[in-house]
Amino acid sequence: MVVAELTYKRPLEDVEKFLVAHREFLQTYYDKGLFIASGPKNQRDGGIIIALVDKKKMGELMKEDPFYKNDIADYRFIQFEAVKCCKELVNLL
Repeated sequence: MVVAELTYKRPLEDVEKFLVAHREFLQTYYDKGLFIASGPKNQRDGGIIIALVDKKKMGELMKEDPFYKNDIADYRFIQFEAVKCCKELVNLL
């Protein structure tokens, strides 16, 4: 499992231009069962994506993200092994 932290490196006006395309990109991987949660950080300086892939695969997927293609965000990937979760996630993990 990977947590991807996106940090915007452009003003929010630039982020907004690619937000619809970014969400469409995300939906592609929700539909494939690879992404399980995503959303903006509370400071609105980036976002978080939680995925059921390893760090290498996440790096490959993010190259398709319009934020990546248009140099909107930097990405940091944190791979971890979930050893405990709520009952709603048991079947996913």
